[in-house]
Amino acid sequence: MNEPHSIAVIVAHPDDDAYGCAGSIALHEHDPGFRFVLVLATDGAAGQISAGVPATPETLGAYRRVESANAWRAHGTIPVRHEWLGYDDGRLPQVGFEELVRRVLDILLTERPQVVATFGPDGITGHRDHIMIGRATDEAFERARHTPGPGLRRLVHGALRTSTFERWNVARRRAGLPGWDPTMEYHLRPVPDDQIDIEVDTSTVSSRIVAGLLEHRSQRDVLIDPSSTVRRWERVVSREPAVMVWPPRGAGQPLLHDLFEGL
Repeated sequence: MNEPHSIAVIVAHPDDDAYGCAGSIALHEHDPGFRFVLVLATDGAAGQISAGVPATPETLGAYRRVESANAWRAHGTIPVRHEWLGYDDGRLPQVGFEELVRRVLDILLTERPQVVATFGPDGITGHRDHIMIGRATDEAFERARHTPGPGLRRLVHGALRTSTFERWNVARRRAGLPGWDPTMEYHLRPVPDDQIDIEVDTSTVSSRIVAGLLEHRSQRDVLIDPSSTVRRWERVVSREPAVMVWPPRGAGQPLLHDLFEGL
């Protein structure tokens, strides 16, 4: 008997989870026994506050916790477990690595999801918290998979294709905006196209991804160019590329088109 599909998304901040695999989650929500676990290392209390949002630096963390819940409600798939690790935003590198690994490991051994999704070493934006939670999750997965039991079949890193990155930078410069500089923290960092192992077509659920993203109102100014339309935003999230870390894939293997393909 095949295992029910299940996924644990382990990221640093509210809204990190709102793209990258939100479409894949929507595509599988009606699978028999499907289970979605969300783990957030911080509440994003050090984030920006967009104009008109009734939050202050003192209340932003609590505000973003509500945004996170609202986002998944708007998306339409509510996590069966929504875990907050409670660390300070921007300070994950100051947390003991072993402590962070143990926190994630406990969840993986309890839940034993088939797929674990997190950040790669680029953090997508080079954010220090992204990189740290990705490192800790990779190590926790490596330890957990050696404990006999179900699940823990695949570890993936969310990614941005280099070809997409270059296309976006051309468009930004044409619009008079500075291009993304992958040597700088908070700027997008691409992965070479030939290192992408999975790319999911999420165009049929892109409106749901955007509905979730729109609930992160406090961060709207950093999530997307304010001049963008909802229609353009839906096009941006219509593909979800990822690197498959475990099991490693040989060179020249065909691209997978689903996070659970082959499981």
